Amino acid sequence: MSELSSDIGIGGMTCASCVARVERAIAKLPGVESVSVNLATESARVTWAPSQTEEDSQTQQARLRRAVRDAGYEPLAAEHLEQASMDAWAGFMPVAIGLMLSTPLVLPMLGDALGQHWMLSELWQFVLATPVQFVLGARFYKAGWHALLAGSGNMDLLVALGTSAGWALSVWLWLSAPVGAMVHLYFEGSAVVITLVLLGKWLEARAKRQTTDAIRALHALRPARARVITLDGEVEIPIEELLVHDRMVVLPGERFAADGMVLEGQTQVDEAMLTGEPLPVHKVVDSSVTGGSINGEGRVVVLVSATGTATVLANIIRLVEDAQAAKAPIQRMVDQVSAVFVPVVLVLALATFLVWWFMGHSAEVSLIHCVAVLVIACPCALGLATPAAIMAGTGVAAQHGILIKDAQALEVAHKVETVAFDKTGTLTVGQPRLLSLHAISLDEHALLSLAASLQSGSEHPLAHAVVQAAKAQGLSLATSEVIKAVPGFGSEGTVQMRHLLLGSLRWMATLQLAAGEWQARAEALQAQGATVSVLVERTAQGLVPLAVLAFGDEPKPGVQEALAKLRVRGLRLVMISGDNAGAAQAMAARLGLRADEVHADVMPGDKAALVKSLQHNPHGAQHVVAFVGDGINDAPALAAADVGLAMANLNADGHRGGTDVAMQAAGITLMRGDVALVAGALDISARTVAKIRQNLFWAFAYNAAGIPLAALGYLSPVVAGAAMALSSVSVMTNALLLKRWKP
Repeated sequence: MSELSSDIGIGGMTCASCVARVERAIAKLPGVESVSVNLATESARVTWAPSQTEEDSQTQQARLRRAVRDAGYEPLAAEHLEQASMDAWAGFMPVAIGLMLSTPLVLPMLGDALGQHWMLSELWQFVLATPVQFVLGARFYKAGWHALLAGSGNMDLLVALGTSAGWALSVWLWLSAPVGAMVHLYFEGSAVVITLVLLGKWLEARAKRQTTDAIRALHALRPARARVITLDGEVEIPIEELLVHDRMVVLPGERFAADGMVLEGQTQVDEAMLTGEPLPVHKVVDSSVTGGSINGEGRVVVLVSATGTATVLANIIRLVEDAQAAKAPIQRMVDQVSAVFVPVVLVLALATFLVWWFMGHSAEVSLIHCVAVLVIACPCALGLATPAAIMAGTGVAAQHGILIKDAQALEVAHKVETVAFDKTGTLTVGQPRLLSLHAISLDEHALLSLAASLQSGSEHPLAHAVVQAAKAQGLSLATSEVIKAVPGFGSEGTVQMRHLLLGSLRWMATLQLAAGEWQARAEALQAQGATVSVLVERTAQGLVPLAVLAFGDEPKPGVQEALAKLRVRGLRLVMISGDNAGAAQAMAARLGLRADEVHADVMPGDKAALVKSLQHNPHGAQHVVAFVGDGINDAPALAAADVGLAMANLNADGHRGGTDVAMQAAGITLMRGDVALVAGALDISARTVAKIRQNLFWAFAYNAAGIPLAALGYLSPVVAGAAMALSSVSVMTNALLLKRWKP
């Protein structure tokens, strides 16, 4: 059995140290293979060893929730962020209360600057600051206490220690002062720090909701109900009750509730949610439709082929969620830093107190500087830097038809030096036409009928071309038997008691077909750039050539310009084709590729080996290679490449053919067959990685500059609290700038 993955939402995490703590707690559970906790999505992705029974799975979930709770956090539904209120002011009440209670404490400081004396009495300062400290700040005490019990530290512990020290110092100065004496207290510092931290967390939560816009928008594409045809006529049912093989009625303007095939009617369908392409797609009988897309002006009846988690939309949502839940390799460095960050800060804070005290300053002054160090050092921004950028980058890419399956592909794509393309269906339309059939024996119509009958069960583009040519001439197809596809060569089977083979010249050479008139004809067609196949009959006397078939394909619209733009980026381009050298070179010339950039006569199983050879140059240096393909036979090469990009092409009948297999092997899926999206995928990778580096720079810069300034006495606890809150908000805001990206 394969490994099982599960997701769980986690409430109460505040910084990178929290992430490390939750990961350690979950990793200790029996059966856990790996765990990845994401601060920005407030969730964990857990991979379990194969479970033997359903009861084991339920027990695992219970243990998982218990481990999260024992670590000091709240287990939530995995979809809690998507379900969160979209009200812009949701969760602001604690911040508002904190502002109301803290403002009277701060105003006297402003009054002093204006020559006014608005100082509140010590009792009023205590009354206003204490609820902020212990009611609004209770979350920091609770989380900090759990961190201590677990033998670790986090942001909450730093805030709780720092503000408690300021509050306790103020109480001690107030109670120990002579009667009638005017003492300077620090209640306002502790109250304002807690309020600013709460404000920063609220702004951060608002930004998080924006980073999940892509997921929320995808979920919203699924209608709640579907209209199906039953024995009682048309009936509306909840989408959860929809079954495969149901006949579903979709009216103009409605969304398709599930994947299926058109049985009746024709229409235009808006598939922008899938492909990023704004132009509607014409659908007729036998065309496939996708759940979540919008029906145009026609009423259609659809035979349901997939529901629930098996639909294309559900797969897209899963891919985006997987990418947003995953950790980029660069995050490992952050995890290592965060593991030791809080203990180091506690030591620095204690050292600050002792140094100031030994230098002859009062315990009061020493403690204030110690508090400033504790407050400004909170590693919130450090934990958000990477996941926030990944969420924003993968989300905006999905809106433009680029699905990034994992964070590693996102991080590596911008380093690509060589882009290798499969030819048929990737650079070309992938719907070759039968240009000519040259009969060696028998009548051309009879031979075309035989060839089409042999190919009628094949998914290969050349097979489709033969069948379409036969149908266009009104030829009837005979029933074929014992059909066998020979990968990379052709098809073999029995039609009307005749044992036929139809395949490439390479196959004919392997079979040692005797040379003759057919060979001269085939070589002449190859020289003209055609793809050539030979129809052969196996008889008691051996192989007898019957016909030579010539096929032609067309470049995709705009592909030459797209390749030119990739070349401008300094990328090396390579075309890999199973076609003969003549056909491959002829197409390369039309695409603007050089002769040395073409690899022809490459068997499907050899594509992966060729990709690996491109990754190593003669001098031993490593090259980062991307492979772009669209079919089942491209899957090994997509997996072998540093970055695999699967192109989700539609066949002539509206089906995706082998694209789904390619999507599973690739790190990035291009939801429409547009080569220009390759540059878009590399560009969003570069921009996302740039945002990650910017965020990490600012996160480290805040602490690198702030901690020494606080230790030297240049920052008060209030300024430190404001700087700490600003660091988290600035990191989230910088990541959200990616939402403006367009390919």
